[in-house]
Amino acid sequence: MAFQIGENVLLKVSPMKGVMRFGKNGKLSLRYIGSFEVLECVRPVSYKLALPPNMSGVYPVFHVSMLKRYHGDGDYIIKWDSIVLDKHLQYEEEPIAFLDRDVRRLRTKEIKFVKVQWNHRSVEEATWEIERDM
Repeated sequence: MAFQIGENVLLKVSPMKGVMRFGKNGKLSLRYIGSFEVLECVRPVSYKLALPPNMSGVYPVFHVSMLKRYHGDGDYIIKWDSIVLDKHLQYEEEPIAFLDRDVRRLRTKEIKFVKVQWNHRSVEEATWEIERDM
């Protein structure tokens, strides 16, 4: 995949579940933020992007695997100014609502689950989590 100078692209970020009991974190499905303009082609597979000032801690050169063409109609795109990224392009997702409860029975025990809606995510993307972890 190749991009032209001046073309707009999306940047892949990794959302992490909010800090839970005992500091347990987990990953959610990848998201894209953007759009960002390609400033230059550093190498055949790496590009320098025009990042906003609040992302000054992030190095502006990215491998082509971290980029995606910008089409502007995807619901997988989140606004870059609504999240705080660390230097590893990760941000923290926090639970905003419990949508459902369920008990799964094994032979000798019962496990209670809750369906959690995360901020920056739609209801359709809610995940089932163990109740005691939440």
